[in-house]
Amino acid sequence: MAQEHSGHHGPHDDVHDHQDHQDHGHGRDEHGGPHGHHHGADLDWAVLAPLLQSQAELFTPLYRQVMDWLGQTVREPALIADTGSGPGVVACLFAETFPNARVVAVDGSAPLLERARDRAARLGLADRFTTISGELPDVLSELAYPADLLWASNSLHHLGDQRAALAAFAEHLAPGGTLALLEGGLPARYLPRDLGVGRPGLQARMDAVEAEWFHRMREELPGSVAETEDWPALLGAAGLKPTGTRTFLLDLPAPASGQARAYVADTLGRLRDSMSERIDAEDRAALDRLLDPDDEASVHRRPDVFVLKAYTVHTAVRTG
Repeated sequence: MAQEHSGHHGPHDDVHDHQDHQDHGHGRDEHGGPHGHHHGADLDWAVLAPLLQSQAELFTPLYRQVMDWLGQTVREPALIADTGSGPGVVACLFAETFPNARVVAVDGSAPLLERARDRAARLGLADRFTTISGELPDVLSELAYPADLLWASNSLHHLGDQRAALAAFAEHLAPGGTLALLEGGLPARYLPRDLGVGRPGLQARMDAVEAEWFHRMREELPGSVAETEDWPALLGAAGLKPTGTRTFLLDLPAPASGQARAYVADTLGRLRDSMSERIDAEDRAALDRLLDPDDEASVHRRPDVFVLKAYTVHTAVRTG
């Protein structure tokens, strides 16, 4: 789910879509670039794993809302596939939410899947938890049998032909199975519009830079196809029956916890590094102050830091 997906598709995630994505995932989306998205093999996932895991854990209240909603219509699933699972935080939440289901964590990173297996073992879920390593969507052919619930969190937008990928996802659903697609929502907010440092509206200007970067990222993907991002329509074109759309909110008000502050500092730090040539000197200076632990105006010390983020989930069912 923004979750914590690495994926050479998506934040996990959520580390999030700002690094991941605006998490990833893969539910992660912390792979470099303004969003953190990255498609090379030069990232050390073993090093990034703790960050991806921490971000997914911070977003757990949001993911629990999603699962409560899915549980109203998805009854007794035998197999749940988390595509772009990252270090397995969300996959393990699925295993806890649906105690009779087998859960498969699917990701392109072996170090992240190792962490997912370790987490499942610590939580006493190992007997119902397996992993598959490979690239989406082809790797789904390794599922032992079709999924009753397939979760795709911020992973689809890392695939060039999203329409074809959704069709492939649909092929791996059991009759009556549900595809839950997390794509979209609202940019995260961590600070007031006028934060007393630099010009007001810093995050809005960074959003504009990220949006342009995301557009270029999509254009440069292998086999990239431009699509109107009408997700229910695209799910219908994949042969599925759209069944619902809902947006979920992570609302961690000020004063932020230590975990939330660490997440905000890491996110802003990655954005500062990736955007340095795309933002002006005044905004770079403001980010430097926000990231300086010795500065009273920094996110490490100021009392008004918060985390506010919305994720949108679309569901569709295989009727045939």
